[in-house]
Amino acid sequence: MYVKRNQHGDIVSISKQAGAEFSEKIADDAQELLQFFQHEKSAEQLALEQTDQTMARVLEDVVNLLVEQGVIRFTDLPEAAQNKLLTRRELRGKRQGMNLLDDGDHLPL
Repeated sequence: MYVKRNQHGDIVSISKQAGAEFSEKIADDAQELLQFFQHEKSAEQLALEQTDQTMARVLEDVVNLLVEQGVIRFTDLPEAAQNKLLTRRELRGKRQGMNLLDDGDHLPL
């Protein structure tokens, strides 16, 4: 592997091929390289988890829309999915200080 470093000497990018910015060769099993991979994985995982929260709400909204339009019935969903949706709805209601059964989603029971 070839690495690019910042002004502090930290690895900021890697390449399998040497190049103008990737002139320093480093062993594939170098501790410093392994730490770089771990940091990159952590940053990507954090970004993915942040979008998971948004996607969960999007999916809830899609389910609610399908139910409201009569495309599916809430009871058509697997029981585990029903329970998760109801639990999230209750938690949002508590967080918003609203009635536990009416948080504006109009999810039919």
